[in-house]
Amino acid sequence: MASPRKTTDAPPMPCPVEEIEQAAVRFAGDSGDAMVLTGARFASASALAGNDVCTRPEFSAEIRAPAGTLPGVSGYQVHFSSKEIHTPGDLLHALFAMNPAALQAHLRDLPAGGLIVVNSDTFTPEEWVKAGFAANPLTDGSLAAYRVHALPMDRWTQEAVAALKLAPREAERCRSFTALGIACWLYDRPLDPTLKWIRTTFAKNPVMVDANTRALLAGRNFADQRGGFLKRYFVAKAPITPGKYRQISGHEATALGLIAAAQKAGRALVYPHFPSAPAGEIAQLLLGREGFDVRCVQAEDEPAAMSMAVGAAFSGGIGAVVTSGPGLSLASETLGLAVMMELPCVLIDVQRAGPSNGMPTKTEQSDLLAALFGRHGECPLVVLAPTTAAESFHSVYDAVRIAIRHMTPVIVLTDVALAASSETWQIPDVAALPPIEANLPREGAPFEPYGRDEKHVRSWAIPGMPNHEHRVGGLEKEDRTGHVSYDPANHEKLVNLRAAKIARIADDMPECVVDGPEKGELLVLGWGGTFGAIQAAARRVRRKGRDVAVAQLRCLHPLPKNLGSLLAKYRRILIPELNAGQLSLWIRAKLGVDSECLCNVQGRNFLVREIEAKIEEMLGRSASPTAPR
Repeated sequence: MASPRKTTDAPPMPCPVEEIEQAAVRFAGDSGDAMVLTGARFASASALAGNDVCTRPEFSAEIRAPAGTLPGVSGYQVHFSSKEIHTPGDLLHALFAMNPAALQAHLRDLPAGGLIVVNSDTFTPEEWVKAGFAANPLTDGSLAAYRVHALPMDRWTQEAVAALKLAPREAERCRSFTALGIACWLYDRPLDPTLKWIRTTFAKNPVMVDANTRALLAGRNFADQRGGFLKRYFVAKAPITPGKYRQISGHEATALGLIAAAQKAGRALVYPHFPSAPAGEIAQLLLGREGFDVRCVQAEDEPAAMSMAVGAAFSGGIGAVVTSGPGLSLASETLGLAVMMELPCVLIDVQRAGPSNGMPTKTEQSDLLAALFGRHGECPLVVLAPTTAAESFHSVYDAVRIAIRHMTPVIVLTDVALAASSETWQIPDVAALPPIEANLPREGAPFEPYGRDEKHVRSWAIPGMPNHEHRVGGLEKEDRTGHVSYDPANHEKLVNLRAAKIARIADDMPECVVDGPEKGELLVLGWGGTFGAIQAAARRVRRKGRDVAVAQLRCLHPLPKNLGSLLAKYRRILIPELNAGQLSLWIRAKLGVDSECLCNVQGRNFLVREIEAKIEEMLGRSASPTAPR
């Protein structure tokens, strides 16, 4: 692993270096400025330097927004630290803005005294007016509260690649590497990983290898010689458990979790998909994996994709669908069919802001109640939710394991922020992953299509098994025989059996664990991607000498067996949610426990300071002896 203090590609610099514990850096510009790529490379260099890393991309609101306008701005935030972190950071240490629109869109997240690095070549009257500035912000004094470095990145890039005689557009594309070189110099990041990536990525285009390398080195050198920086910054390595690590996004973790589960189960992974933002990237990650018996097929719509997944499950494969928002609604009828047929399949919902298409690039925990109740009739199934990008691997793996063992569809609720963000991940030992065992018919035993074991699970009779012919479908079946039945008592019995089967899965799931005091004044209960902000807020409050406990739900149905008794140990319950209080409503309905909801439906994740302020407010209120629960 390369040392962050000793790079093989840079001479010693006279600029003093200040050691800091952590930093959050955001790269922002037009969609064509490759800021997501720039941020991802900076994150990779930080991870290889030994830091704990957490990232968050911010995609433009419109695909073809006019250049230089606010809807066309995209960005990428990198939080790197010498200690364990779980969020992309609240306040920025530095903002790299490639044009006035990027500065306008992201300046609100930079505190006074923060560092601004802008591409001064784009600050023309036409561009700053388009971005909503009344005058040039670089000269009108409006940025006096910040440390501003206006650097001619376009000109520096052109100087660096001039000898290559590139077309103007090709030369312009290299400026993202100029910005990356500046950032790597400023934060003492090694260049070697990025140089290697350039050589590999552009191997078929040697001219672009040369051009991007020149731009990267020019950004590093010009930052030192002409940038006017008074100091650089250094973040030490984070203590990590020995092992093999990689940087992984939530989408990548999801794809790898599906592949690992299929391999462990010894079955084909059938992935029917319909293009749906932001879930579509999963298909790109699974395509070309035929060596792992992965079969991708594009469906005409979400109902067709879900139907193919159910068909794959009937045929003995693992049927998995990834969708977003409205796709869950469109798949609901077929999910009900899978519940009735008692077949193992998985639906992964990358939640986004709704209703309908809402804000398709923004995050929200919008679909919990839809996942719990959004099907016709009494139709329970398992609902899981990862808490971090990397944990998506284990959530998806467990979803397949539970689906096959208990013959039920499983929904995994992730979200845009989790799916698109990335973090450092310790690659698990595949041999140590839990086995995936199917309840197959016993050889020589009499076959009953809807006979059940002690967990109420029917056997998985796969077409082609001799003497195991049976009927499936959406009509109610007679208990044990599987014959179509219209008997009211039989229908009630089967409905109750299917519900009892799902409820018994709680016996095989981990109990809810508390971080903090085992009883007391306040418990903060979360689910999904709120985990990082909740943990960080609780730690801040504890450092002030106040007691607060934290618990995170990874299985939302069935709920952990000990959850009711656990919640009863605290006077107040706070549930931060990226919706209008769906988990709070579910906990009240299921356990009769009242809670206070901190709701956020703005299409963004919580800031740590927002949850910290709410915890402080509730603890202050609880200090009054007359305060009600």
